[in-house]
Amino acid sequence: MSADPLNRATTPPRGKTSPPPSGPAASAVEVRRSARRRRTVSAYREGDRTVVLIPARMSEAEERRWVSVMLDKLAAQESRRVLGDGELAERARRLSAQYFAGRARPASVRWVTNQNTRWGSCTPAEGSIRLSHRLQGMPDYVVDYVLLHELAHLLVPGHGPDFWRLLESYPRTERARGYLEGVAAAPRLPHPPGARPE
Repeated sequence: MSADPLNRATTPPRGKTSPPPSGPAASAVEVRRSARRRRTVSAYREGDRTVVLIPARMSEAEERRWVSVMLDKLAAQESRRVLGDGELAERARRLSAQYFAGRARPASVRWVTNQNTRWGSCTPAEGSIRLSHRLQGMPDYVVDYVLLHELAHLLVPGHGPDFWRLLESYPRTERARGYLEGVAAAPRLPHPPGARPE
């Protein structure tokens, strides 16, 4: 069976919760079907998981389509929220507690506008973490990944095997890295004719 949460081999029982699939994407998406729900579809974040609520009568194809729509909607909502420095520091504390047993304790966490070639930086001797303002408006899981990356530097300097082992506990590491690589590559991509400024 595929580890893709949107490609299940069987239709879940009506009115039941579809358990998350096994494998690396296990906590990514959980679809809950309800016989009481007639037409509406909704979604929310629950920790590292996204819960999508759909009517029980929906087909597998409709389910896949609606999951995709709701993931895009949630990402758009999240991108409109901008955290202040205090909220960013609190988020770093919660992430450290969840993924590093609270061992990474930054003295300061803040947004900066002078980092245009990197997403974040950390000075372990001072315990300071700085995130580029360019992350503001990106999905929460991307900001969380960059925060965790910098928190990991408080525990392990450099990017050796021990460092990457720390980040393995975050289930969206690869997805966030892919997102950031796409953002970085986008300006270098060719533009279709007529899309360039005159």
